[in-house]
Amino acid sequence: MAENGADEAQQQPQIQMNILNQFVRDMSFENVMAQKGSSGEVQPDINVQVNLDARKRGDDVYEVILKLSIESKAKEAKDVLFLMELDYAGLFRIAGVPEDQLHPFLLIECPRMLFPFVRRIVSDVTRDGGYPPLNLDTIDFVKIYRQELARRQAATAEEAPAES
Repeated sequence: MAENGADEAQQQPQIQMNILNQFVRDMSFENVMAQKGSSGEVQPDINVQVNLDARKRGDDVYEVILKLSIESKAKEAKDVLFLMELDYAGLFRIAGVPEDQLHPFLLIECPRMLFPFVRRIVSDVTRDGGYPPLNLDTIDFVKIYRQELARRQAATAEEAPAES
């Protein structure tokens, strides 16, 4: 009986993921409140938009990009405090992932590996911009992936002509 379990383990490919490199592709921080000459304590309302992108770069090498767009407004006046955009990329060598599971792997597991670094950059930049450090909440990449699949299916359904 133990042999069957060992045979099954040998038959399943071993998933390998290595981060070859990670880097800021693009970043901007606009301190709107400081440009207006305003200062003082305000209660912020923060909106974070997350987008993901992945593309093949070579044999078993993929580039995954985590894109954040952050807007902070004053709750009372709705004045923009700051705007931040960050594209953070990682180059991953991935082997042993079945083809039908590669897309979710790239858009769920790889961003999970990048997120701690993105969180640190956002925290440092907002602090250096004169605001309390923004510590991003953990992002549910599975939920984002499912929402994107649902959006694509809805778009495909709308494009398909209704048959009578």
